[in-house]
Amino acid sequence: MNLLNRHLLTLKDFTPEEIEYLVDTAITFKRLKNEGIPHRVLDGKNIALLFEKPSTRTRCAFVVACVDLGAHPEYLGKNDIQFGKKESVEDTAIVLGRMFDGIEFRGFKHETVEGLAKFAGVPVWNGLTDLYHPTQILADFMTIKEELGHLKGVTFSYIGDARNNMGNSLLIGAAKMGMNFRAVAPKELFPSDDIVTYARTIANETGATITLTEDVQEGVKEADVIYTDVWVSMGEEDQYEQRIQMLKPYQVNQQMMEMTGKDHTLFMHCLPSFHDLETVVGREMHDKFGLTELEVTDDVFRSKNSVVFDEAENRMHTIKAVMAATLTEGDVNDLIKRSASVSSA
Repeated sequence: MNLLNRHLLTLKDFTPEEIEYLVDTAITFKRLKNEGIPHRVLDGKNIALLFEKPSTRTRCAFVVACVDLGAHPEYLGKNDIQFGKKESVEDTAIVLGRMFDGIEFRGFKHETVEGLAKFAGVPVWNGLTDLYHPTQILADFMTIKEELGHLKGVTFSYIGDARNNMGNSLLIGAAKMGMNFRAVAPKELFPSDDIVTYARTIANETGATITLTEDVQEGVKEADVIYTDVWVSMGEEDQYEQRIQMLKPYQVNQQMMEMTGKDHTLFMHCLPSFHDLETVVGREMHDKFGLTELEVTDDVFRSKNSVVFDEAENRMHTIKAVMAATLTEGDVNDLIKRSASVSSA
């Protein structure tokens, strides 16, 4: 397996075998981290982290992953990069590509990360755009494989706003990995027709199934995984009232978990989550709409079925796998073995 110089913009560009390879490599990195075994396979590399949108998990995951791998991360926030205002995406990409070995971008328009990939001349990784969030999905799939032992055949129910970047990416990823994917949402929030058509084409090859339904009971029956996200994405804050009215019936609660008919159904969330009143937004929603919880109830969020913090940690391990695989030649696992052997010697 050789992914040298590949971009990660969307999981559309990766085969099921390549996705599984990244997940398995991340599991290896996690074991090394837990055992305290150094794995500096990117010694001397410099990584640019471009953030139009802030993020706790994405920034920390990339920074710690870089340092653990021996690379140097350079964070550039929204006041450091001004695409289209003072410098074009093309010019920015060319300059950064001459200084850095890899570039991460987290921002608004997917066209921006595509432009970076076109002109940088180094691997570019999508840390989130308005259309896709592939590094999160790799962490989700790693978590599922750790818990259930496999991806193929897993029944996966995504609840809520199914046409955002998470809904799009999970649909594509599930189709690639032969999972039984269900989007459980109001019709207005179903994924776009073109993404559904693409996913169903892939599903015909992998044995996956794709279901879109407004019926919660139908959508979660026998689900191995129930996944949800915030009801309003960053930049859509003026839509809270409308979304709450649409999505209240899709709140993940204990009753919904029991509808699966399975005791082991995993609860997953990419975070942050409004499951209590310990945030400013949570308190604002309580004051305006009388809700103490939004997309998931606190008892489900904190239950034995919840693996949300495993997902959050696994962002770091899967990001290591992506960076190592696209910045080194050949199978990363061979490089890991050599690196660990040198460290122990």
